[in-house]
Amino acid sequence: MDTTMKAFQEERAELNELVMRYAGLTIKRFYALDTQVYQDGALPARTKELLGLVASTVLRCDDCIKYHLGQCHALGVSSEELEEALAVALIVGGSIVIPHLRRAFKAWEELLNEG
Repeated sequence: MDTTMKAFQEERAELNELVMRYAGLTIKRFYALDTQVYQDGALPARTKELLGLVASTVLRCDDCIKYHLGQCHALGVSSEELEEALAVALIVGGSIVIPHLRRAFKAWEELLNEG
């Protein structure tokens, strides 16, 4: 099983296309709301993505963590900002989030090394 960020992003796009083939109004509305909530507003999009990353880490959702890491990278979040956000997740979530921190930093390294 390929666990790289590139493989994750490709699979996510493929599966989202599959979902949309079957999606009714409720699913489409949820997806649209999810997209809208992360747009610039009173809080910039990058702050919202960091918030999503923290929540995803505390909830221990590796797919969500990888998604938000990709968004953070695309929006120019620095490694220092990422570390501080993940430190908040560790404090809120406790030691049970440590395995997710490990995988998050591994994925972040992949994104940084992509260029």
